[in-house]
Amino acid sequence: MTTLPTLTGPSLAPAAGGAPQEIVLLLHGYGSNGADLLGLAPLWRHARPHALFVAPNAPERCTGAPGGYQWWALHEISRAGIAAGAARAAPALDAYIDGLLAEHGLGADRLVLVGFSQGTMMALQVGIRRETAVAGIVAYSGMLADNGRLAAEVRSRPPILLIHGAADSVVPPLAFHDAKAGLHRLGFDVDAHLIPGLDHGVDEHGIRTGGRFLARILDAPQS
Repeated sequence: MTTLPTLTGPSLAPAAGGAPQEIVLLLHGYGSNGADLLGLAPLWRHARPHALFVAPNAPERCTGAPGGYQWWALHEISRAGIAAGAARAAPALDAYIDGLLAEHGLGADRLVLVGFSQGTMMALQVGIRRETAVAGIVAYSGMLADNGRLAAEVRSRPPILLIHGAADSVVPPLAFHDAKAGLHRLGFDVDAHLIPGLDHGVDEHGIRTGGRFLARILDAPQS
């Protein structure tokens, strides 16, 4: 039986104190780390005072990036290679989510996945294949790792926010259009924003839009 890697990384407790009522799970990109993406937390924390922000490091050290991690190595950047890499990394993230929800006694509908680049690929890979839908997915500058098999593997349909730079030189905007079209075809609630002039990153507009999305999905009346 294969032992899954244990994900660990920094977190930021709820600003209001006490037990968290919601969790924002931040998934960093290739060669980065949890501490880097946790930088988004202070930008949303005042509006989400009962949220726990967690930002695990990806399971593998990234060669050539001191202090950096990767969800999978980018030796093969074909669509098949990306799909295989995301599929290999998915079980560890899935298990981490299960443990996080159990630890804090929360349902999946109180957890949001926020990814950047390779972290977005992981958020989409795992988030829409879980039996019980998470509250939503914020997908910055990424892509669907395995669009071809998605229709057969979708198990839940959380709302998804796609944000991408129109001048992205790392993950081309075509990936944004493919993800938007593919998710729409499968009946997802998709809010998509292509930001003029933005390269591979998150700007103020993306942060504000992400904050509004968190409010929409987490402040909605619970069924």
